[in-house]
Amino acid sequence: MSTGARVSYEEFAAKAPAVRAALTALGAAVDASGLDKALTELLKIRASQINGCAFCIQYHLTLARKLGVPQTKIDLLPAWREAGLYSPREMAALAWTETLTVMNAECAPDAVYAQVLEHFTADEAVFLTAAIGAINQWNRIAVALRFQPVVPKPAAAR
Repeated sequence: MSTGARVSYEEFAAKAPAVRAALTALGAAVDASGLDKALTELLKIRASQINGCAFCIQYHLTLARKLGVPQTKIDLLPAWREAGLYSPREMAALAWTETLTVMNAECAPDAVYAQVLEHFTADEAVFLTAAIGAINQWNRIAVALRFQPVVPKPAAAR
């Protein structure tokens, strides 16, 4: 990573309040869509892992834990295909997340989108795609500006 100057999340929010508000509104729209919040947190963690965004990984790990996402699902997320513990719906969402996060020459293959539509309605697929797009945008901002993750202190240190 570069040794360039860091911008905190708070500084970013103060300097670009309209950008922060727009991205927050996009997240709120996804939350209001009815998609399972635990599922959207898993996909946000996975996209953030791929993008190397420590700030977003830590942020969404904290939210996932608060939502009661099983620790094993969180731990095995980088190897979700091999883990054998994710539902077909979760696997479809994670495959779509990886497809849209690592945009290559194929972009969004029909086969992966068809898999999404096997487990999500067309409306849900719209919001799933918006959630993936939003976390990827947050990752790009946080990585570029070098946001530092807020790491929870162990209970004994509190």
